[in-house]
Amino acid sequence: MTDPNTAAKPPREIHIEKKRVNWFAWILLLLGILALLWALARHRHEAPAPAPVAAAPAAATLPVAVEKVTLPGGRTLDLQPATLNYDLQQFLASADAAPRTFTFDRLNFDTGSSAIRADDQPTLAALAQILAAYPNARVSLTGYADARGSDPVNDKLGADRAAAVASALTAAGVAKDRLATASGGTTNPVASNATASGQFANRRTELTVTAK
Repeated sequence: MTDPNTAAKPPREIHIEKKRVNWFAWILLLLGILALLWALARHRHEAPAPAPVAAAPAAATLPVAVEKVTLPGGRTLDLQPATLNYDLQQFLASADAAPRTFTFDRLNFDTGSSAIRADDQPTLAALAQILAAYPNARVSLTGYADARGSDPVNDKLGADRAAAVASALTAAGVAKDRLATASGGTTNPVASNATASGQFANRRTELTVTAK
């Protein structure tokens, strides 16, 4: 006979309580991360751009130095030192004896041409005023050519160039009998004839004061 006290008891049920996930905490954490990312993104977007590097100032163009020269008779001219007109005026005003030769700093010619260039007209206009202020001065104009071409052609070019300068001075009021002309051809180059710039420099005119 079975002892009721020892009779098998039904197995005891074990209840395992599932741990609840705290979703509220996770949502708060996620919102915090999103807020942090938004703040960083906004800071990066609103960060001031680096100041632009100022461009180096362009080299200032220095004005050409000129000197106001008073000629006999009271007329004044603005002349740039170390130019033919400036040096010629200083010589004519001095007690130095003639002859003296001057090379034009700005009176060159195009290839094969004896025409006065427009850029050189102001030089001749100022020269005419200087010669008018010193009526006793007599000058000789010598034209030159570069080394290209034959000697006869270059000799004629030199003569034509000197004559063109004399004609321009005569047209500006300088008496024709105060001016003589000559051709230097290709002699006495002032630069190398191997370069275009040298050839241009050699297509020149020189002025010699023969009396003052």
